[in-house]
Amino acid sequence: MLTCVLEPAQPEDAPTVVQLIYLLAVYEKSPHLAVATPALIRKHLFETRIANALLAFSGSLDVPGEAIGFALYFFNFSTWTGRPGLYLEDLYVKPEHRNKGIGKALFKELAIIAQDKDCARMDWSVLKWNQPSIDFYEKCLHAKAQDEWLGMRLDEEGIENLKNITM
Repeated sequence: MLTCVLEPAQPEDAPTVVQLIYLLAVYEKSPHLAVATPALIRKHLFETRIANALLAFSGSLDVPGEAIGFALYFFNFSTWTGRPGLYLEDLYVKPEHRNKGIGKALFKELAIIAQDKDCARMDWSVLKWNQPSIDFYEKCLHAKAQDEWLGMRLDEEGIENLKNITM
């Protein structure tokens, strides 16, 4: 049974978002890479509006409890469909609250947001070793793996180097 409340993150939730990001990084075996700060989250979620976050709280609307999960997402654009897409950057539910419908509830809310914004699709990535999440995505959500695409990335050093590329 679902025992949580979903709310869009607010500026005062920035420390909570950072805490959940860190817990996700620990789960993904990369806590040293989680360098987000409350100031950065406030800036990019609430000032520049680059991304958005949903928080899942235990309890009810009347008596909200602790933050037990989150989804951080942003919008991209598909040249092929001519419509926006919703990209889910991260979704995390604390281990003691898993298998209670919270992940499904977060995805359902994201689907509502995606439809409201006329999105043609929702995309996200999952680590190849994270079989519990892969199973959830495939079996519960009926998501399809995009194995024909290879993820590519430039870090800050790569971006700086690219600026200096000679033509």
